[in-house]
Amino acid sequence: MLSLVAMLMPNWMDPEYLLNWLGDWALWGTAAVVFIECGLLFPILPGDSLLFAVGLFIAHGTIDVPLWLACVILTVAAFLGNVSGYYIGRALGTTLFRNPNARFLKPKYIEQTHEFFERYGPRALVMARFVPIVRTFITIVAGAGKMDPKKFFLWTGIGAVLWATGITLLGHALGQVKFIHDHLESALILLVLISLIPMVVEYVLAKRRNKAASADPAAAPTGPKHAATNHRNH
Repeated sequence: MLSLVAMLMPNWMDPEYLLNWLGDWALWGTAAVVFIECGLLFPILPGDSLLFAVGLFIAHGTIDVPLWLACVILTVAAFLGNVSGYYIGRALGTTLFRNPNARFLKPKYIEQTHEFFERYGPRALVMARFVPIVRTFITIVAGAGKMDPKKFFLWTGIGAVLWATGITLLGHALGQVKFIHDHLESALILLVLISLIPMVVEYVLAKRRNKAASADPAAAPTGPKHAATNHRNH
């Protein structure tokens, strides 16, 4: 039966559709999605829900791979994705974020990510894992700011384990709950809706910030150039 999620959003945002479509390549396809979302400047992908669904499907028996192997592969994909984003940032800085009408590489994304980094320091590399869009661009900011590579690898590694392994294990644990096992499609719909909450919250906060900036021009951000701030001392 066609997942109800497909009625709410494109098929490529539906974790159940993607995993069924990938078939025997479900785990490797998920690893590719995680890698792309974490480092290759394409933020609108179902990272959280896909990781959770992989755990569910392993518990359900639909994906026939050991849980530990899935966690290792997905964690490595998340880590390598962030490393790629870091070196893209070091090489190109924020030059890709100049068109305010761009579909994905909007200047406001890099500015918001920079503010997130300024607020939390290196811990942002861990916390950003759980914030859609920010997790894609946080590594660009770290690279553009010439953050110390050793410090970056440490914090992004911690984030990769907590995010990729943590969400996959959570999906597996809940997948063994009989109610969720028997209502897999409803659980996936709820998961997708929950994963959208941070994006909605960020949208509301951004609207408030823009309104406040309009009322007080002196408080308005000066643009993507902030991302060049050196993060070595964080």
